[in-house]
Parts: sequence; structure tokens; C-alpha cells
Amino acid sequence: MIPPLDPVIAQIIPLLPLRDPTSMTPQSAREALSALAASRAAVPPPPVTSAEDIKVKGAAGFLGARLYRNGSGKSPTVVFFHGGGWVAGDLDTHDRQARWLAIETGAVVISVDYRRPPEVKFPGAFEDAVAATKDVIDRIAEFGGEASRVGVAGDSAGGNLAAVTAIACRDAGIRLAAQLLVYPVTDVAGNFADTKENARFPSRSENAEGYFLTRATMEWFCGHYLVDPKDGADWRVSPLRANSLAGLAPAVVTTAWFDPLRDEGKAYADALKAAGVPTSYHDGLGLIHGYFGLGEASETAKSEAQRARADFKALLTAGA
Repeated sequence: MIPPLDPVIAQIIPLLPLRDPTSMTPQSAREALSALAASRAAVPPPPVTSAEDIKVKGAAGFLGARLYRNGSGKSPTVVFFHGGGWVAGDLDTHDRQARWLAIETGAVVISVDYRRPPEVKFPGAFEDAVAATKDVIDRIAEFGGEASRVGVAGDSAGGNLAAVTAIACRDAGIRLAAQLLVYPVTDVAGNFADTKENARFPSRSENAEGYFLTRATMEWFCGHYLVDPKDGADWRVSPLRANSLAGLAPAVVTTAWFDPLRDEGKAYADALKAAGVPTSYHDGLGLIHGYFGLGEASETAKSEAQRARADFKALLTAGA
């Protein structure tokens, strides 16, 4: 039996932003996510040893980034990409997620502030994500110190960037230790507006609205990210459409049951397994998109995020 929506989260949904794309602008979306993060200011952030703003190389110059440490000595290194539909989100909106990642995996975490649309459209964010990951690996002595234990991670649009970065790294002969894909966008063909494409993923209709992230909002995000709707079939934005997933880094994939992205995330986990990639999958029963940011309110969200991060830690530390 499928558990119902977590009652704590049901009370939170009406308070969450980004639910009405008819009145949303890129600036208002950014301000709304920033305001949500600021509303938690009275709650102390998860304590780490240090959190330092740094720069990493992007595709067209240096990018802002934040380096989190929760210990000393050699450790795994994780390059983290924040969510926000490619358009919104930044280092501050996802500060707590990055901190929990550092605390629970023991890794040095580098959160990357990639360029966002509409100012910089696809493939800008993809190119920045790949360039930043390569830069971190080139400078690994400054971070965790072990090039054999570098992973990528991200949530939502950030999970999309982590997935396509893992493919680009494989193609470049760079061996990553692991990838953590948190309710990732994996198939943008049709831009969430095409009836035939949407029918491939029943969650797009089952969870089209009412659970924070809506299908209409995803259509809005895609419209800002892509220059041409046809780009939605490009593997650099739709990793599920890559010619081959063989040889990719071992993966942890999470979805949320009440999320329009649920079925494409599950399809990507299944495709990774079919390609021989060691993959663990968490289905997020009772949860909504964004639940990694709701762990301080919902025990269900907290425990599910912890399980995923524990699996990711195991991959990062394997063979250490």
C-alpha cells in the first residue's frame, strides 16, 4: 500500500513558492527562494568545521562557489549543484543542503553557483558544471586531496546538471567515484508541454499540481532554460536520451512520490541499472519535490534524505 502524503508536508505546501508560473518572473522566482531561505534564519544552520566562499573556473570565467569542510585530512570531494529550475536558487538557498552533505558523507563539498537563464541559456549551466568539476579535480590537493574519490551531486535542476556532468566526465576519460541525483530532471523532450511525451511519465499528470512543483512550472523553467524547444532532446539537458549510460559513475537516485518528476527519475535509475551502472534508488514515499530541504520540519523527509546520503557516502569511501 502506498503511504499518503506526509501530514507535516501537507501543511507546508501552501507556504512554498514557485507554484504559479502565470505570474512568476525569473527575478520573482529568485526572490521567493531567497525569502524562503531567509525565513529559516532563526534556526542555526547545521554546524560544519568551515564554510568559505571561493572561486572555481566556469566555461566563460570564474564562478562563485562555497567550500564546506567538516573535518581535516584527506577525504572525498563532492561538487554540488543547487536546484531551482536552472533559473533560481543560489549558494544561500541551498546552504543547509550542502552542509548536511558535508556532515553526513565526511566529504569536502564545493557548491557551485553556475550561470542561470534567462541571462545565460542552455548550454551555459551544463558547460559551467563540467568546467567547475574539471577545475576541482585539477586542484584536488586544495580540497579533499584524492582524485580517485570525487563525486557530483545535485537536486532537481542541480540533479540534472550532476547527471549530465557525469556523462561528460566519462566521455572525457575522467573517472568519478559517485553521483547523487536528487529528484532529477532527466527528460526535457517536449518541454513538459507535449501530450505524447508527458504520457510516457504518468506522474506528470498524477502530480501535475497540488504538490508544490507543478508540471506548468516545469514548462516555465524549460522555456527559460532552452533557446530552442528542440534542445530538449539533447542529452546535455535530457540525460535519459544519451546514446549510452554504460561506464558511468555508480549512482544514488532519489525521487518523491508526489512529484511530477517521479517517473522520469525512476526511469533514469532503471536505465542506469540496465547499462550496468551500480545504482541504488529511493522512491520518497509520502514526500514531495524539494523534501531534502524540509528535513528540519518532517521526520519522513529527514530520514529519507539521510538514507540517500548514507548510500552516497558508501560509494565515495569505497576502496579508501
